[in-house]
Amino acid sequence: MTNQNHTKSHLGLTTEEAHELQKKFGKNQLTPEKKDNFFIKVLHILSEPMFILLIVAAVIYFLLGEPRDGAIMLIFVIGIISIDIIQEWKTDKTLNALKELSAPHVKVIRDEKETVILSADLVPGDVMLINEGVKIPADGEIFKASDLCIDESSLTGEAEGVWKVTVESSKPSSDYWRKDYCYAGTLVTQGSASVLVDRIGAATEYGKIGTNVAQAPESPTPLQKQTRGLVKLCSGIAAALFILVAVFTYFNIADHEFVDRIIESILSGVTLAMAMIPEEFPVILTVFLSMGAWRLAKKNSLVHKLPSVETLGAVSVLCVDKTGTITKNEMTVTEMWSMDDDELGLLEIMGLACETEAYDPMEKAMLSKCEKVGISKEHLFSGKLITEYPFTNELKMMGHVWNHEDEIIIAAKGSPEKILSICNIDNKERKLIEDKMVNLSKEGLRVIAVGRMKVESSDSIPQSIKECKLTFCGLIGLSDPPRETVKADIEQCVKAGIRVVMITGDNGITASAIAKKIGMINSNEIITGADLDKMSDEELREHVKSVSIFSRVVPEHKMRIVKAFKENGEIVAMTGDGVNDAPALKYADIGIAMGRRGSEVSREAADLILMDDNFSTIVDTIKDGRRIYDNIRKAVGYVFTIHIPIAAASLFAPFLGINPSSLLLLPLHVVLLELIIDPTCSIVLERQPAEENIMDRKPRPADEKLINGKSLMVSVIQGIVMFAASFGTYYFLLKENPQNAELARTMGLAIIIFANLFLVQVISSKYDYVFKSFRILAKDKVMWIVNGITLLGLILIIYTPLNQILKLSALSLEQFILAATIGGISVFWYEIVKFVRCLKINKQSKICENCIYRLNNQCSGKHNEWSKLECINKVNVR
Repeated sequence: MTNQNHTKSHLGLTTEEAHELQKKFGKNQLTPEKKDNFFIKVLHILSEPMFILLIVAAVIYFLLGEPRDGAIMLIFVIGIISIDIIQEWKTDKTLNALKELSAPHVKVIRDEKETVILSADLVPGDVMLINEGVKIPADGEIFKASDLCIDESSLTGEAEGVWKVTVESSKPSSDYWRKDYCYAGTLVTQGSASVLVDRIGAATEYGKIGTNVAQAPESPTPLQKQTRGLVKLCSGIAAALFILVAVFTYFNIADHEFVDRIIESILSGVTLAMAMIPEEFPVILTVFLSMGAWRLAKKNSLVHKLPSVETLGAVSVLCVDKTGTITKNEMTVTEMWSMDDDELGLLEIMGLACETEAYDPMEKAMLSKCEKVGISKEHLFSGKLITEYPFTNELKMMGHVWNHEDEIIIAAKGSPEKILSICNIDNKERKLIEDKMVNLSKEGLRVIAVGRMKVESSDSIPQSIKECKLTFCGLIGLSDPPRETVKADIEQCVKAGIRVVMITGDNGITASAIAKKIGMINSNEIITGADLDKMSDEELREHVKSVSIFSRVVPEHKMRIVKAFKENGEIVAMTGDGVNDAPALKYADIGIAMGRRGSEVSREAADLILMDDNFSTIVDTIKDGRRIYDNIRKAVGYVFTIHIPIAAASLFAPFLGINPSSLLLLPLHVVLLELIIDPTCSIVLERQPAEENIMDRKPRPADEKLINGKSLMVSVIQGIVMFAASFGTYYFLLKENPQNAELARTMGLAIIIFANLFLVQVISSKYDYVFKSFRILAKDKVMWIVNGITLLGLILIIYTPLNQILKLSALSLEQFILAATIGGISVFWYEIVKFVRCLKINKQSKICENCIYRLNNQCSGKHNEWSKLECINKVNVR
């Protein structure tokens, strides 16, 4: 490549050039995405037990010589399949949109400006900009680098990081793995670089290894296992009852021909089996989780791993970083203290210790302060940078060696404890510095120490920063105020039984000062990284029960903290943004990566990606997670309830000697009800807003069953009452006029449909009365559309020629109103249960208020450092 072309290539591609190259080289993917075949999806749906039963029922109608009923049955089958296909298409569309949002991105130069694109859209010739935490998406030459260290263990197996050089400064080498080159699948652990993309996709070194590696199959989540278990259990019961009903029906119709007896008996059994199988369960789970994830994405919380949505409602401990999550991450230098009263000299050394191209908010604030007092970047960085001492989590300090104004100067900055350990100071000076550091920390400032060292010649430059003997220059205090909403969010977490734990690399006194400002519980108790190193796992498990601030920790400590909480039985959500946070994020029940400042690796390891790095978004996400889980439980309870009157009607009829032609529900009617049930449970109930007290409850136990004994009992009782109302009315009218089975059937069916409409309103909340739920839901257009279509459908099947086809009868206005009244009564009785429950809650609330009053009196005495929130928490614990 000529020098001119080489320079041009560093400017990046134009959009047009990138499109042309993508046509030639394809996407930057190891294997192309496979699109699911539409017909295979349809066959998969048809293989479900419910659809097999529907087709069997249609065939039986044809065998009975009733082709019209068989044709109607097939039309209904097509209708239900269409609903399932539309739901699956919508779910796939939602999941694909989420997948695209969470797909890896990379910064490149396109059209001579920096822009962020999907990693899959990289092409050879692109200039990609990489920095710490990025998982490199393509192979390429390094033409510009700053402190670039890359972990290439995924390719070479060598754990030690490789320090990279630029193409221009590299020396010839016989090694296969080049130091002036970076490889796809490797990880930037430090520094930044500009890379000219050379190879993408399967052509990369990683691609050669990984093309034929199959992805591990995803194991089902606990919720999926529970729903599958419920479906299997109900299917087993349905199979047993199928035989029982078929046998009873056979003996009930002794006057029929043998073949007709067999067919009618099978038809009765099929009707019951169709009513018994809750095929909606898998649909509920898929639709609720995917739509819930999509709604969260709109609120700046991107779900990276869909099953995590079900865990959100169980979170009991929330481990968060201080900087950028609790605080605004808008750092400003607000205090300076110079050892020799030379503030300008202190600021100049501080500036020289910063990166020339700062991307850390703290360094940006420092350089901004230098600019304000007249120390420009041009002045600071006009000399020659001889070497650097990189920042590491272990060292917690860094330094630059400059030839500045004809002097060789080492400028260093870092945590005061670490900088002081390499400074030439006596005990009196140390005491003075430490007192000043404590005072600044108590103001909630992040304190950074600055030191310098003059070197006689380049030969006498120390090999590492630990070998330096610095002259202490002074302290810098940076303020990063808490976000305005954090205090209210902390209060909400306390009410919700969620413990907030602050994990920070900052000084413990600073962290404690911030914690006091925002109302965190146990803000005076602190464990440092040094304390952690001395503790056994058993000791740490005891300490985490009361300590909520962990300071001066390195990412490796986070894993131990999370592990201790989990071993205590807590469900832990943890935030992280660095490369080394990835293991702890994976180990936490919910790993939350920072979308703005987080590394690509942390985002890949996390379950959730926080797009705005805001603590309020985490709290809102947990609230929405509780709402989604609540709605799944409501939908599952609804399915159980609504199937009971359908199944019981099919079960009791043979025992009561009712002729098969006079049954309350024929297979046609069961299918008709399925057309109503599916949209109700998967559309209306999914959209239910969160209940008012959702964040006043304790987190649900992680091992809690989707349907426990109490909720199952409620669903069963509701279903039995609905059965008694619909079947009782039908049976009374049938006995009164056996020749008019159509009228009796129509009344029974209308009662079930009306009860279904009212049931959704009643189960919208366990605590709010139905009129309040209706007032909230009245604003939802989708609910009105679904309910309106249901009511219109009922009118059409009763008052049009469809009633003849469906073996129904027109109702008088009085009968129609009576059916609606009976349907309402069969459901609204549950409002009495809510009333009793509210009385109990109000009684408990008064007891809690008395406890808080007594505890507040204690707070003014022995425990006068407690805040009101801490008192409430003590009551909660007791």
